[in-house]
Amino acid sequence: MLKEAIYHRAGNNYAYAYDEKTLHIRLRIKKGDADKVSLIYGDPYDWTEDGWQTSSAPMTLSGTDEWFDYYFIEIQPPYRRLRYGFEISSGDDTLVYTEKGFFDQAPFDDTAYYFCFPFLNAIDVFRAPSWVKDTVWYQIFPERFANGDTSNDPEGAVPWGSEEPKPTNFFGGDFQGVIDHIDHLVKLGVTGIYFTPIFKAKSNHKYDTIDYLEIDPQFGDKETFKKLVKVCHENGIKVMLDAVFNHSGYYFEPFQDVLKNEENSRYKNWFHLREFPIVTEPRPNYDTFAFEKSMPKLNTENPEVRKYLLKVARYWVEEFDIDGWRLDVANEVDHSFWREFRTAVKTVKPEAYILGEIWHDSMNWLQGDQFDAVMNYPFTNAALDFIAKETIDAKVFAEKITSVMHMYPENVNEAAFNLLGSHDTKRVLTSCDGNKEKMKLLFLLMLTFKGTPCIYYGDEIGMSGEMDPGCRKCMEWDEEKQDHELFGHIQSLLSLRKQHKVLANEGKLTFVSAKDKVLVYEKSSYEDSFLIVLNAGDKPAEHSFIVPLDYQLVLGSPGAESMPAYGFSVYRKN
Repeated sequence: MLKEAIYHRAGNNYAYAYDEKTLHIRLRIKKGDADKVSLIYGDPYDWTEDGWQTSSAPMTLSGTDEWFDYYFIEIQPPYRRLRYGFEISSGDDTLVYTEKGFFDQAPFDDTAYYFCFPFLNAIDVFRAPSWVKDTVWYQIFPERFANGDTSNDPEGAVPWGSEEPKPTNFFGGDFQGVIDHIDHLVKLGVTGIYFTPIFKAKSNHKYDTIDYLEIDPQFGDKETFKKLVKVCHENGIKVMLDAVFNHSGYYFEPFQDVLKNEENSRYKNWFHLREFPIVTEPRPNYDTFAFEKSMPKLNTENPEVRKYLLKVARYWVEEFDIDGWRLDVANEVDHSFWREFRTAVKTVKPEAYILGEIWHDSMNWLQGDQFDAVMNYPFTNAALDFIAKETIDAKVFAEKITSVMHMYPENVNEAAFNLLGSHDTKRVLTSCDGNKEKMKLLFLLMLTFKGTPCIYYGDEIGMSGEMDPGCRKCMEWDEEKQDHELFGHIQSLLSLRKQHKVLANEGKLTFVSAKDKVLVYEKSSYEDSFLIVLNAGDKPAEHSFIVPLDYQLVLGSPGAESMPAYGFSVYRKN
């Protein structure tokens, strides 16, 4: 066994409280290095005249990625304390792994050798809102979804869909447009709307906030927004807003005061200003989002800034009953601010959802004191590489997804925000080079995966578009130009996910077979089980997997021994 590859730590995604009584423990070892892994464990204070009282229990192989095997066990320690180590066997060789290193035999003379979970405190359990696990989101870019009230169109707005989207053009999308088309969302089966920023701003994307306490006039007024939230709630749809607290807009009043008064501005410490006088070209001499001069970075360590932004966080929850915040560029804001932010929001609405925009490993933000979830781009990238781009095969995809699933604790995975495209990426159909069958497979993957999935507006009817601004086209409301078959496919998947929660977060995902372009995986629980078979290749593919006789086809085409190009089958156990 390669000892250097064996890894565990008593925290984060390797040892954590799943609920108030249950611990989850994981161990990582070199791929294929072990035949059997067991957990040696006991209460650190449970001693008799015979010595420390311990037990042993087998761990299960929970997944395999490119380099490692992962083993898992669920334990309910009777006194909520635990000391533990691992016994790893390979052929005739056995070693014991503890916090103090490796031993030929387990040392029982002192518990200090072992990993320690001191006490399972209920308050430390990671808790995302319970409703999120059953929610399917729909992302709306308000300027481009629907124009329901032409009286509030911004100056220079052009007729709906009359030209290609540009960084500077406006089409007049607004809140009334969303209200007018709420039936479309209900029919599709979504239960949450994520709005990109709605606050007063100069741009069409609104990520350059001018006033965090005012709605941009082009979207309507506060009464219309209250009506929108009410209509959503009446239709079983949650509402999440986008907050840009990393930076403000150029025309944010405090920044305008800094530009006017320079060193004498009372707001100079609201931003990260490196020198005076302030310049914007060729690069700004103040910190910004990227090097965008119109987005000066806010100093969230400043007490006045914190007070203002926390007021904003509470205001929209208290006054408009929104259900969550999506936090833009969340990884560039200090952790201390996010801890205060969580307390402020959860005090008003304990079941509010807090989602951070982070594209990389986010364990530091997901320990119960900051975010409930992050945008799961590692899932996005693996899915697109496998199906849309065809740059990896089924085996590599399964390995990548196994890594994704082991990055975080299970209760974190259950709230993860999964997406295939957004206002920041190519549209899914464009990523698939216009191949609708590929797109159908991608939605099959996402809607049978753990977490809370999100559909970008228009993807359900086959809209295309390159990167920003191409991905921000006006929603197509001409039914003759909508892809009704694709809509029906996604609608069917959403219906199945809603009826059978094992397909969402109440089922364990196990890869059964992954060869060439054919992937077979199972979603199972004690009560229900599904098998999903898909071929991500452009040719029919034979596979050796035999569907058990007690499984019945519920969606897709029969694929007993051969699967058509870009074909799929979903089976349910009788």
